[in-house]
Amino acid sequence: MLSDNRIVIGKGEQEVFIRPEMANRHGLICGATGTGKTITLKVMAESFSDMGVPVFLADVKGDLAGCVKRGVRSDAIDKRLSGMGYDPDNFEYKNFPVRFWDVYGECGHPVRTTVSEMGASLLARLLGLSDVQSGVLSIAFRVADDKGWLLTDLKDIRSMVAYITDHAAELLNRYGNISKPSAGAIQRALLQLEDAGGTLFFGEPDIKLSDFIQVDEDGRGYINILHCAKLFRSPMLYSTFMLWLLAELFEDLPEVGDPEKPKLVFFFDEAHLLFSTARPMLTDKVEQVVKLIRSKGVGVYFITQQPSDIPNPVLAQLGNRVQHALRAYTPLEQRAIKAAAQSFRANPNFDTEKAITDLGTGEALISFLDEKGRPSIVERATVLPPQSAMGAIDDERRKAEIHADDMYGVYEEAVDNESAYELINSAAEQEEEEKRKAEEEKEKQKEKEKEKKEKEKATQKKKSEAAKIASSTMNTIGREVGKSISRGLLGTLKKWIK
Repeated sequence: MLSDNRIVIGKGEQEVFIRPEMANRHGLICGATGTGKTITLKVMAESFSDMGVPVFLADVKGDLAGCVKRGVRSDAIDKRLSGMGYDPDNFEYKNFPVRFWDVYGECGHPVRTTVSEMGASLLARLLGLSDVQSGVLSIAFRVADDKGWLLTDLKDIRSMVAYITDHAAELLNRYGNISKPSAGAIQRALLQLEDAGGTLFFGEPDIKLSDFIQVDEDGRGYINILHCAKLFRSPMLYSTFMLWLLAELFEDLPEVGDPEKPKLVFFFDEAHLLFSTARPMLTDKVEQVVKLIRSKGVGVYFITQQPSDIPNPVLAQLGNRVQHALRAYTPLEQRAIKAAAQSFRANPNFDTEKAITDLGTGEALISFLDEKGRPSIVERATVLPPQSAMGAIDDERRKAEIHADDMYGVYEEAVDNESAYELINSAAEQEEEEKRKAEEEKEKQKEKEKEKKEKEKATQKKKSEAAKIASSTMNTIGREVGKSISRGLLGTLKKWIK
């Protein structure tokens, strides 16, 4: 709830609130299933929206879509508000400006990016490539840049890797060695990403990040809800999308230091999905981005069950914390509770470790950063109810909201423009055509040579036959002349004898 330009989350002995200028210092909402994490997330998201700060929610369970509907007053909510010292009659129920997104394009506007926008370095991290394999992938990107070939979707980069492998010898002196085994490993990793749904994520038209950072006509920030009910079942693609989004925001947004309020706030529900199956290189990149993106005015809030679900280097960056109840049934869980309690600045009025297991649904231990950026003393508080409706919405309502959004039609139809795949295939076809023509010319030349030889052979044969005839004629003439001469000589001789 937004009150006096402060984000009031709940109330114990006093109100607990987030200072807008400290909201980009990141945060953590954790607790066991059913303890009220989603309620806390919604209360915070609604307050940021009222403040004019756009919000991005990764909705894994599909129960955050109710933000689009006005909340409904009930006896349970009245009792909760009264117990907190608020007048239920003064509590405002309302809906919020919502945009639905979906990588698969089924439950929201499609979200796409291009392979070129992803970049060689980030793509190599996501694919878990070795240094040598990353080098080959970088060569593929560099050759594409030098030739002016766009890398739009996965078939483009796969064609590009195949191209540099086929032309490795001629590219060696300029770009370095291109190992066939490394190229094969890249192709296998790309196939895995393709099988996970990467063909839908990579393509055009690609998303403009500015579409996530918008306010409505009343100046309220849009709550962008990414439908992840299907996406989270493909951890590789889920991690790919989340990290790409943070990395792109970090690259594109200007430095703002510590603004009066954030430009954008992220909530990653079921955050353990982001790290449990992530490769070490991916986790390192998340750590780097979380550390640095604060200066761009972006706040990142992770929602999960145990603080231990978040890597310690990331956990250390999360200054605003809401801890719902945890249960201690095993020694491991008991140690986790102790570690969670020790992360808070102690309150002398209660035992933090004991309180974590005693909290009821909707209660939490809360510590936000004070005006000097220091964690405040932990407070045990009851979280406010959300002002919008809880739970999911039906498909008809979701579809109606998507179609009524002025963003509808911008990303709905995928476009396959001419890019590396088409150009490489075109070049290959041209090369094949040139080879075919060369072969045809070669065959024609052979035919000409053959005809020439046959003509020469025929000519030689005619000459030989003519020579034989001439020789035979001359022999006949010679014989006749010889006979005539002989007859003449004999006749003369006979006359002389007489």
